[in-house]
Amino acid sequence: MEDGVRKKVRYAELLPYEFEERLRERPVGYLPLGTLEWHGRHNPLGADFIQASAILERAAARFGGIVLPPIWLGPDEMTRDDNGRSLVGMDHYVLPPRQLTGSLYWVPQGLFTLWIEAILGQAERAGFRCLVVEGHGPSRDTWSRAAKRWRKQYGLHLVSAGDFPSAWATQNDHAGRNETSILMAVAPDLVDLSRLPTSQEEPPVGVIGEDPRDSSPAFGEELIETTLALIGSKLDELGV
Repeated sequence: MEDGVRKKVRYAELLPYEFEERLRERPVGYLPLGTLEWHGRHNPLGADFIQASAILERAAARFGGIVLPPIWLGPDEMTRDDNGRSLVGMDHYVLPPRQLTGSLYWVPQGLFTLWIEAILGQAERAGFRCLVVEGHGPSRDTWSRAAKRWRKQYGLHLVSAGDFPSAWATQNDHAGRNETSILMAVAPDLVDLSRLPTSQEEPPVGVIGEDPRDSSPAFGEELIETTLALIGSKLDELGV
């Protein structure tokens, strides 16, 4: 929402002439990377996608461009416990390691890379000159590691947190104060802090980062604005 008017920025909702107009004005695509996984007892299972989509839709409304449908498939650490049951992602970060509720849509690293490369090739064909990504940590990390090769391979400008290793402000923890505050800013009805222990001496389960009980919508908005400023300045620098 910009100045009280919702701009039509989602790829799937655009009519062909609207797509052509937005692409002509600024040939930038925004790709949310997410998955379905435990984000504490207080956050929705689709927290990664919800945050990334909201942030990138704000970017498209403010700077121009088109938001692509999110990629739900994502890589992560996967092992097996002594009983042969799979442990994925955050399952490894609780004691004892165990299956947490809701994790889904995990794929091997190689399959995820092929998926993204197919999208990059199609994005170049459709007329995009730049793609900006945000979202799930392992997915975002994969993007950053391969970005240099992909830039040369597909002739696209690629923008992500990897371009600003110490300045990118959003989605820098897991279900902690950072992500929870962003969710409170963009989807307040989906956050329920009452699900967390009331005693500060009892740490929340499956959380990495600052205590989510210290979260606030105002802090979330501050984080979002910091990242949006980086995206805007980078797009101007690239001249797209």
